[in-house]
Amino acid sequence: MDVLYKVAEAVCEMAENEVVTLIQEALRVGIDPLEILNNGLIKGMEKAGQLFEEQEYFVAELLLCSDAMYAGLEILQPLLLNNKSVSKGKVVIGVVEGDTHDIGKNIVKIMLETASFEVIDLGRDVPIARFIDKAMEVGADMIALSTLMTTTMQGMEKLIILLQQRGLRDRFKVLIGGGPVSQAFADKIGADGYSINAFATVRLAERLLCGNDLIA
Repeated sequence: MDVLYKVAEAVCEMAENEVVTLIQEALRVGIDPLEILNNGLIKGMEKAGQLFEEQEYFVAELLLCSDAMYAGLEILQPLLLNNKSVSKGKVVIGVVEGDTHDIGKNIVKIMLETASFEVIDLGRDVPIARFIDKAMEVGADMIALSTLMTTTMQGMEKLIILLQQRGLRDRFKVLIGGGPVSQAFADKIGADGYSINAFATVRLAERLLCGNDLIA
């Protein structure tokens, strides 16, 4: 069985120690760290997320899966960051106020960093004004917001409105994403873009900030 498939299965099965062992094995046989991330760890979390949506997994299982993924990331992240080139842009990212689901946001953060973006992570349950204040403070190029709850989606629209009120709308690109979010909603509130997953987020960020559609 392919070692990356085993990594994905181990993540989904919440087998933290097995994930570490398999990633070490994958590195020993010369598999690229980015490939391990994409086709091992992230694939496993995607499968876990699907099981969560199907109500076969609940929050406790999803958190254990994320622990297994992060155990693998501790090994991979130094190798991934060592390959970074000049920063392609600065992104402030977080989960909007009222929502504490941050696994998807964390995966997007990792993918953006791997693709040579500088990411400032505000975490979860972030007040809308905090996104703007931090973006101004660090001179960000983009604000990325995530939510998994329909009840907090209005915070994304509130951010756009607040940027307009402060005369800052043209200063930052605004990306939104998460389970209940759609392109139609992004168009409705005037966001610069919507992405369905971490890979799409990187492609969109590159297109908006760098004028291309390539993942580093």
